[in-house]
Amino acid sequence: MVRFATALWDSARMAVLALWAHKMRAFLTVLGIIIGVTTITGIVSVIQGLNKAVYSQIAGLGADLLYVQKFPWVSGREFYKYRNRKNITAKEADALKRFCTLATVVSPMTGTRRTVKYGSTKLSNVTIYAVEANYKDAANVLPEFGRFITETDVERRHAVCVIGQEVAAKLFDRVDPIGRKITVGDYKFTVVGVLEKQGEVLGRNNDIVVMVPLSIFQKLYGSRRSLTILVKVVDASRLADAEDEIIGILRRVRQVPPDKENDFAINRQDILENLYKNLTRVLYAVAFGIGALSLLVGGIGIMNIMLVSVTERTREIGIRKAVGARRSDVMLQFLVESVVISALGGLIGLGLGFGVGMILGRLPVLEATIAPSAVLLGLGFSCGVGMFAGLYPAWKASRLDPIVALRYE
Repeated sequence: MVRFATALWDSARMAVLALWAHKMRAFLTVLGIIIGVTTITGIVSVIQGLNKAVYSQIAGLGADLLYVQKFPWVSGREFYKYRNRKNITAKEADALKRFCTLATVVSPMTGTRRTVKYGSTKLSNVTIYAVEANYKDAANVLPEFGRFITETDVERRHAVCVIGQEVAAKLFDRVDPIGRKITVGDYKFTVVGVLEKQGEVLGRNNDIVVMVPLSIFQKLYGSRRSLTILVKVVDASRLADAEDEIIGILRRVRQVPPDKENDFAINRQDILENLYKNLTRVLYAVAFGIGALSLLVGGIGIMNIMLVSVTERTREIGIRKAVGARRSDVMLQFLVESVVISALGGLIGLGLGFGVGMILGRLPVLEATIAPSAVLLGLGFSCGVGMFAGLYPAWKASRLDPIVALRYE
């Protein structure tokens, strides 16, 4: 073991000296390895950061929530088929409230976008949610100041509203908004509460919202919009059972014939998770394809330069063998040199890859993460390529006859 360690150390030292003696040649040799490892590391670090950001936003949809809607979240080219479906109405919501045994909350809602105004200050394109009192329990939305919409507000069609943090900040600045009237589209509503900060979910800013009672919304803006029904399930592990129960109830209420497919969609957060996984799987495949091709080119370059090195150092090999070096010592020397060249390229590639990841991570939608797995992957690939590329030159060097090698000019 001590002899092997000593031989390994001596080989590594000679490899570094040989590389230092031919710096430019060594750099050009490892260029392919650098490009390959940079590509893999950069994309892996960005994708892992993206995973963290996307999954945290998807989690905001609620792991125990089902969304009964007219359209599926992933409709592709079949949008026009779903467009002709009947709207989801209060009749379906009432049926789910009565018969769905696995639901703790059933909350219908709809929405639109309008300009919101207070005094001379206007906010355009604000999301207006029309909800019932139990929406806060379904979506875990709570007021930070004032109160939320109550059942009395819904029953008596009170023109009240709860506003998001950014709406409050932009319309009222330092004025207390509670009790003041704002104009939503063409109608006035009294502010009764300001929501806690919600942040963004899938690019939608939930702090630029105004929530009003569903009943007054349908009276003022019409009731022909299709509803979204939020169904909070008793336990996230029973989502599939709840989905089956909801399908049975809705098919009966909407009188869907047994031989016809559902004319409604039940959406859940794992639909978006699966879609995202499929998209990133393609990205991973492309990244590894480009990286593998670059590493192959880099490996060929290393093998070529090692063969040249064996030829240039034939007399050196002959001298080493003449003073007692064994075949394994010579083979180890050239293998270590090959791995050192490749590992050096891998380290440079790792640094550049993380640099690229950090630069891309400054974009608003991305967040680069330096994962240990990316470091191990980059170093592992580069060392493996070096080992594979150095095998044949090292074997060739170890088989040289010392007498022939010493006569080499």
